[in-house]
Amino acid sequence: MIEVLEQGGHGVPDLTDRPLPQVDNVSSTYWSGAAQGALLFQQCPACGHRQFYPRAMCTACAADTEWKQALGRGTVHTFTVIRQNMASPWDRLLPYVVAIVELEEGPRMMSNITHCDVDDVRVDMPVECYAVAVEDGLAIPFWRPVQSERTERGRSA
Repeated sequence: MIEVLEQGGHGVPDLTDRPLPQVDNVSSTYWSGAAQGALLFQQCPACGHRQFYPRAMCTACAADTEWKQALGRGTVHTFTVIRQNMASPWDRLLPYVVAIVELEEGPRMMSNITHCDVDDVRVDMPVECYAVAVEDGLAIPFWRPVQSERTERGRSA
């Protein structure tokens, strides 16, 4: 299970004016799962392929997929620091990190890394997922350094 935080709380990303996901019949299970504290990905029962983002069928064999719950842990596979963006609301968030996180279960997800200085993010950094509730049945997953990483950096600062 992942922690679901309410908007406006201490350390919670400000989602004011950010565009919300367009929930459809393929992705609705993912978004509602996040709102309930479950980070989900798809797995194919026919060939075992695991995938993310939500799709109508397995990208390896075209069979129907099943939803599986991830542990909510992963590592930063790659990332970039956005330091310039003149489009609202992103201009108010500068600088911020956009990363590809590799789940312990294998699939990769794009999201933001929060709860640390942007210059502290590194490839292979262990991270954990949490979600921010934006409306009934919809929460947006984010990633932060695992607690031990946050504690170690706090001691060395």
